[in-house]
Amino acid sequence: MTKLTLSAMPDEKGYFGEFGGQIIPPELKAIMDDINDAYEEIRATDAFQNELMDLYQHYVGRPSPIFKTTKISDGGAQIFLKREDLNHTGAHKINHCLGEALLAKHMGKTKVLAETGAGQHGVALATACALIGIECEIHMGEIDIEKEHPNVTKMKILGCKLVPVSRGTRTLKDAVDSAFEEYLKDPVNFFYAIGSVVGPHPFPKMVRDFQSIVGKEAREQFLCSEGKLPDLVTACVGGGSNAIGLFTAFLEDEDVELVGVEPAGKGLNTPDNAATLTLGVKGGLHGMQCYNLQDDNGEPLPVYSIASGLDYPGVGPQHCYLKDLGRVKYVTADDQECLDAFMTLSQKEGVIPALESAHAVAYAMKIAKDMSPDQTILINLSGRGDKDADFVAEKLGL
Repeated sequence: MTKLTLSAMPDEKGYFGEFGGQIIPPELKAIMDDINDAYEEIRATDAFQNELMDLYQHYVGRPSPIFKTTKISDGGAQIFLKREDLNHTGAHKINHCLGEALLAKHMGKTKVLAETGAGQHGVALATACALIGIECEIHMGEIDIEKEHPNVTKMKILGCKLVPVSRGTRTLKDAVDSAFEEYLKDPVNFFYAIGSVVGPHPFPKMVRDFQSIVGKEAREQFLCSEGKLPDLVTACVGGGSNAIGLFTAFLEDEDVELVGVEPAGKGLNTPDNAATLTLGVKGGLHGMQCYNLQDDNGEPLPVYSIASGLDYPGVGPQHCYLKDLGRVKYVTADDQECLDAFMTLSQKEGVIPALESAHAVAYAMKIAKDMSPDQTILINLSGRGDKDADFVAEKLGL
């Protein structure tokens, strides 16, 4: 395998190989370049890093621990959880939301805009904006509002403006479109805090950098507790922020297998899935070149996942690059496997995972059976299942 130099990616135009970039109008490119310049200017300053690290420790509760499970591997490989679900607001999203809110304030922006699917990004951003002291507006599909009612309530309590999106599939992709249209009304004064490693440059790079704290911690913690690196590292992939945050620290460790788990939904042979890297084609979406699911006219398909945070027709450009390099393997888990993993982890380990994270748990439980007891799997448990508990209980008749 060619020696990876991913720490230097993307290039100056925002490309990871042939993926990424800025597929945007010239006037918006100037705004994106301003954001990149501001980010590059402050990212390495002691003042910014010290403030961010202080918030991670004293506000978020970092470092999040690694937990060794004892009952879900069925005699196979040992399974460990990186407990991002224990963060303030209940997921990994707070990591980049704090960074984006601090950057927006530094740039003198008056309002932060974003989309959300499962609501975790929305809650985290509303939390960060309340703390930093800047106006926040979140766009969310009506179907996701119904599914994720607890997070909707939290966002309102935190003081953000919640905008229901009724167009199209009324889910994440449409929320992205709606939020971006609002952003274009005044990109000089508004800041669009993208919720994953997607969109035009510099967001895939910037969100990755903020999320890389997950992998840095996990690598150090695993070496400290086990005296070696994990054999396999896995995470769910929608847009891909939690996965890239974990994978980044292990990219140069060629003996560590990296696996991203996409939603197969109701089946790869049905239209009801969001398995972008498994079934997608190369093309433009939301300001970037990436693998995406599209129809014969090149329009994004109305994708589906039982996990609201994964039903996106594209994926981060760095994931696309890693797929083509062969450094990361991308697999799928369907709705039933997800639900089974959700209930198994809850009832055997006392940890209720987010439906998004349960996709990675499902894969780990399946692959562990074919591995030896002295081998190890590390899962990024990217969020907790409070938001999904009522939905799952209704679906399973509990």
